[in-house]
Amino acid sequence: MAPHKLLLRYVVLSILIANNGSVNAQKRKPPAGGRVAIVVDDRLAAVRATPQLNGTLVRRLGRGRLVAIRGKRESKDGVVFFFVNVTSRTHGWIQREALVSPSQRGDDARVVRIVKSSASEFERISLARIFLDYFPRSSLRPGILLLMGDTAEQVAQKLTKNVKKRLSSGSEEASEQSLYLNYPGLDRYNRQGIKFVFDSRAKGLHYDGWAWREIVRVHRKSPESQEAIKRLRESENRVGSR
Repeated sequence: MAPHKLLLRYVVLSILIANNGSVNAQKRKPPAGGRVAIVVDDRLAAVRATPQLNGTLVRRLGRGRLVAIRGKRESKDGVVFFFVNVTSRTHGWIQREALVSPSQRGDDARVVRIVKSSASEFERISLARIFLDYFPRSSLRPGILLLMGDTAEQVAQKLTKNVKKRLSSGSEEASEQSLYLNYPGLDRYNRQGIKFVFDSRAKGLHYDGWAWREIVRVHRKSPESQEAIKRLRESENRVGSR
């Protein structure tokens, strides 16, 4: 297939399913009272009663949790804390490095650095999802989309191996496609907007390609666009060879 026809095909396909990779509807409503921020490092996301590392724990927050920043203070040992609202009734101090804010210049680049340094594929994808949801105008989006797609394809290969181990125990009544696409290991990725398709010829899972199509659809002039088209062409060849 000619490159321009392939490009047109995926642009049209992306328009039809543009909402596939979005989980905006599932985002929490941020608490009122200050500048919105998102937890990106749950290792540091302890909300404390005082701005001290050994302050009384109020609660610990998970990655992706929204807070409202109301104030700022530096502890005696040089650690900067933000005073935040977690809910209308819960507030406290949290270490600055645990959060990013869409209104803070340079925080999009911070998220990108964290994503790239993440050893876990799921952590990389969940952080990339935070970036895509909360930094819609960042010039760094094409790179994150490409990384998300490539990571999702790596995950697909690992999930395929896990499913095959489960199927080796004996015969099954359901179809292979049903057994693969209902594998519980897919669930947490699905909640991040990552979806997989079943390759009946190779008997395995592949990423459905939303992030790559989004690059072609929205960031066609970016350096990542040609890489995305290459990934989509490989996906097209897999489908065409069935």
